[in-house]
Parts: sequence; C-alpha cells; structure tokens
Amino acid sequence: MKKRILPLLLSLILLVSILAGCSRPADEGSKAPDGENNAEMNSPQEGENNADNTQPPEGTDGGGENQSPEENYDGKLVFDHSMELSYAKCFTIDYYKGGYKLATISDGTKLLTVPEGMSVPADVPEGTIVLQEPLGHILVSSAPVVSLISAVGALDAVSLTTNDVDTWYIDEVKDAINSGSLTYVGEYDAPDYEKITADGTRLAVYSAMLTEDVEAELKSLGVGVMVDRSSDEDHPLGRAEWIKFYGALLGREEAAQEVFSGQEAIINELSEVPSTGKSVAVFYITSSGSLYARKAGDYMAKMVELAGGVYVPGDVGVGESGTSKMEYEAFYDAAKDADYIIYVWSMGGKPETLEDFLGRADILSEFKAVKEGNVWCTTPDFFQIQATIGSMVNDIRLMLEADGTVDALTYLTKLK
Repeated sequence: MKKRILPLLLSLILLVSILAGCSRPADEGSKAPDGENNAEMNSPQEGENNADNTQPPEGTDGGGENQSPEENYDGKLVFDHSMELSYAKCFTIDYYKGGYKLATISDGTKLLTVPEGMSVPADVPEGTIVLQEPLGHILVSSAPVVSLISAVGALDAVSLTTNDVDTWYIDEVKDAINSGSLTYVGEYDAPDYEKITADGTRLAVYSAMLTEDVEAELKSLGVGVMVDRSSDEDHPLGRAEWIKFYGALLGREEAAQEVFSGQEAIINELSEVPSTGKSVAVFYITSSGSLYARKAGDYMAKMVELAGGVYVPGDVGVGESGTSKMEYEAFYDAAKDADYIIYVWSMGGKPETLEDFLGRADILSEFKAVKEGNVWCTTPDFFQIQATIGSMVNDIRLMLEADGTVDALTYLTKLK
C-alpha cells in the first residue's frame, strides 16, 4: 500500500509545479503576444524625440540602413524642370539634375551650360553650344542684350562689344569700356577676328542683323554664335523677360526675376487705370527722307495701349512687329488727328527741337499733335535699355496725363 501512495504523491507534486510555472508573468523585456495592445512596450524610452514614431534616422532620406547614396549626375542629362515664363515665347530654359541647363531659342539654337567641375554629357543634342561655367569672355553685338546682362550684375562676363564708347548711353557700359574691362572690337559686320581670338571668346550674341559671313567666320574660330530673338516677342514684357534667359546662362536667376517682377508690377498697376482714349502715332524719318511707322502689332504699339492710349495707324501691319515704310500722304491720312506723336530719336537724324522735327517734311506741321504742342521724342537710351520697359510704358502714361508744365520724363522729352 505504501509503495502505491508514494508514486502518486510524486506525480501530484510535479503537476502542481507545472501549473504554477504556466501562470507566472512574462519576463521583463519579453515580446508581447501578437494582437496584444502593449502600450508600455511601444512607448519611446525616456529622452527619445520620436513623438509620432515616423521620423527617419538623422542623416538618411527615409530609407533607413538600405538607403543608397545620392546619385551622381556628372556627365548625365536627367531632366528636372523647366523655367516658368509669363510672356516670352521665343526661348525656353530646361534644368537638369546636377546643375546642367539647356537653353533653346525659337530659331533652333541650343546652349548647354555645364557646372564648374562637371563633365560634358555624352548625349548632348547635336549642334548644341556647350558652355562651361563660370561663363565669361562673351562678345555682345546687341545693346539691349548688354543692358539685360548689366541689369543682373554680370557685365563682367562681357568682354567684347561692336558698339564704340561714343554710341553708348548706359553709364555702366561706358565706364567698362573706359576702364578697359570691355573692349570695342569693330563694327558688327566687320569685327576684328584677331582680337576675338586673343580674347578667347566663347560665345557671340548678335541681333538679327548678323550676317552669314560673320557667323561662318566666328564658328570657324570655335566661337558659339546665337541670335537674340527678343525683338520677335509681341508683348513688351516678353522682350523684358529675356532677362531670365541671360540670368540663367550666367547663374543670376534670382536677380533676373527681381528685375522682371518690378517691371511686371508697373504694367499690372497700369492695367487697373482706365484708358485715356487719346491716340498716339509712333514713327521716324530716315536721313534719306523715308518715313517708317511702327506696325499695329509691334511692341511699341502695345506699349501705347498698355499705357492707356490708342495706337495709330491701327490698320497698318496688324499682327506684325517692326516698322512699315509709308508714303507721307498715306501716313498723314492715317495719323493726322493723333493727339500725340512719339518720334523715335535714335533713327533718322535725331531732332533736338520742334523746329528740327518740322524741317524733315512740310506736311508735319499740319498734324493735330504738332498744332497742340504734343510732340515727344524718345531719349537716346530708349532702345538700348530693355530691362525697364515697364518704366517706359509708365512714361507714356505720364505723357498722356501731363499738363503744359511737364516737358521731360525719364524716357521721353517734349520737342519745343
């Protein structure tokens, strides 16, 4: 009997021990069962800044330990974004990873800027002008382009010009020529190629007056050649927005945007002012006696409209830019009743007085604007400065509102 009881007691003791072990709490730090809401285990430790438990570790991009290092874009053209333009239609600027920029002009010309220390990509489009940053040693044959580059504070990038010091009305440019940092290299159609070679010119910027022989010679010297197409823009602010083109080439985007925004603000403010209803004719007479009127689709006609005026003749060159040669009688019939005349001073003999102006043709004395003393002339720098078109439009507005005591504005002067 005793032999049977002892094994039973031992079995009972072993069963109690097993049951007691299963009922003990989990050891500190052990994993909670799946599905159990163990807030204490999921809470951050004291001193941890991880309130929402979603911040990536410092020094990573959110990929944790498997995050690959930043990709190297050297020698690659990986598109990033394009520059936003509001008015300009004749160029685009595309930005690529790593700092590459591709400028495309409406005539098909492409210019690629390569960041300093970076390689030229192998897949550059054929015929592209490749420019290594920082960009310098530029030949500029267009005065308005020089004014845009000067306005973004990059005039030191221009080393050669085809306009001599006596033809300039921009003080910064005249100072640069007089100091020797900017060199006159001859006329636009006959530049000094030896000086161009000695300068190490990398880019030549011309107006549409570029001749085929000059272009061919420059290219044979290894100089990239582009034609500034801002004159093809149909809106005044489109011409002014070309400052962004040169700002991008020269790494001065912020300065370019600031200048442009200031001029755009002037135009926007003028748009809120009612039209005056007063008509304005814009023309000039060459030294040979030919009369040219701005076309109705020209940017100067648009400037008159933006200023609150009505351009005449409004039926000549509709939708076209530039000027139209007109016979005196035809122009008289179209513009004789214009309230104001804006004479383009920079062409055709540059009249200093009303008498000089009337001496160009007897018929001019019959115009209403002449009889009422409303003949104004553009200042010498009017066509050299392109970065202040908004201010020029504002001057036209001030002209339309001026009383008899006002005879000089920033860009317009009354002929007396």
